[in-house]
Amino acid sequence: SAFLEIGSLAAYDMYDKDVHGAGMIAGIGRVAGREVMVVCNDATIKGGTYYPMTVKKHLRAQEIARENKLPCIYLVDSGGANLPHQTEVFPDREHFGRIFYNQATLSGLGIPQVAVVMGSCTAGGAYVPAMSDETVIVRNQGTIFLGGPPLVKAATGEVVSAEDLGGADVHARLSGVADHYAGDDTHALAIARRIASNFNSVKRPDIDLAETVEPLYGADELEAVVPTDLKKQYDAREIIARLVDGSQLDEFKPLYGSTLVTGFARIHGIPVGILANNGILFSESALKGAHFIELCCQRRIPLLFLQNITGFMVGREAETRGIAKDGAKLVTAVASARVPKITVLVGGSFGAGNYGMCGRAYSPRFLFAWPNSKVSVMGAEQAASVLATV
Repeated sequence: SAFLEIGSLAAYDMYDKDVHGAGMIAGIGRVAGREVMVVCNDATIKGGTYYPMTVKKHLRAQEIARENKLPCIYLVDSGGANLPHQTEVFPDREHFGRIFYNQATLSGLGIPQVAVVMGSCTAGGAYVPAMSDETVIVRNQGTIFLGGPPLVKAATGEVVSAEDLGGADVHARLSGVADHYAGDDTHALAIARRIASNFNSVKRPDIDLAETVEPLYGADELEAVVPTDLKKQYDAREIIARLVDGSQLDEFKPLYGSTLVTGFARIHGIPVGILANNGILFSESALKGAHFIELCCQRRIPLLFLQNITGFMVGREAETRGIAKDGAKLVTAVASARVPKITVLVGGSFGAGNYGMCGRAYSPRFLFAWPNSKVSVMGAEQAASVLATV
């Protein structure tokens, strides 16, 4: 089945370029017919230890699971926190401990937590299987302990092997930490699939779904539609035509605030409200956007933001007409929207325009970025000019 990976470029060009994908694979797939969030430690990268970006990626995966009510399956093989970076990983609110807090609260919300111990679970990492609803451990391979053999020897003088300290036989037969005993990785994954088949949950969408219709224009044409030069303008409707079912957009206020395209459409049969930048945001386009978001919230229609925005209009006339007040209405509408929000960075995303078009700070359920997209307080030329003036 399809697998929607998240954060595949996390930690890119960081930590001496050695920690690819932040040492973790995370994404959404189907297990036993049920959508789940899979979080998998990559033990080939620094023993699967948690760098600051690894923690951030893990927490993001749990946030997505919470918002979309996705059961979590953890494929665990981790040495715990990366000690050289422990000050950036351990003590704060959004650090390592938040992972276990999330496990507890997600389980309390009825969102299943399943751990498959396929390697080492050391120190804080031991709490991932310990705090899961069900845990699988692999014989002669999986281990769970708060302190590994070196720490035990240093603290107590006791010499013990990893298997005798916290192996599968210890936790499946004696401690009860593990619920299922697997002979190998294949057996462990089969058990995990069986566990997922017993989640006893069924998706029952209460929205107006329709049959999927392919767009009239191919997605392979998008590279020709969207220029790599962010200064070149294009019609956002060209993107929408290659994205929505049947290339049909029921546009809202097409003659007013024309620098923001708004309208109703369907993607894979699901109704969506689309907001797409077609130029700079003026007072009229901000008010139009706020009105449209309120309509979508009233009708429980998810929102899709296509960002290519240099910001709100500036200057004497714009300030006199109340651009700050009107822009604040759009930002307030975005922040207050209680329907699912998805943001795609198609081009530039600068200044307060990022806020008005549902940037990361406004909690979109997913945020995708095209390779040519850029996010900044302002453009490079403008920033250089401001700094030179100051």
